[in-house]
Amino acid sequence: MAKNAYQAVVIFTLRNGEEAVEGYTERFLNLIKEHSDDVKINEDWGGKKKFAYPIEDETEGVYVEYDFTCEPEFPAELNRIVNITDYAMRVVVFRKDEE
Repeated sequence: MAKNAYQAVVIFTLRNGEEAVEGYTERFLNLIKEHSDDVKINEDWGGKKKFAYPIEDETEGVYVEYDFTCEPEFPAELNRIVNITDYAMRVVVFRKDEE
């Protein structure tokens, strides 16, 4: 089956401090690596940002953008895992258009 290019943006909580976010980022990177040969974190985008409105009683979080290629089934699984993870507040996964 053909692999597609995807992009995922995850918002991590700062509840446990900024140092903990590095571990969270690495955990999701490893999860995506299990399903992708080509994954990278976009370092030029994201970081600590204030929200326009509170999310789960928090006013800021850390945005991390992952670019990867995978089978079409994995993005739904990634969404499921993020939604049951305490330290990840939100996720958006979308397929990138071919250039």
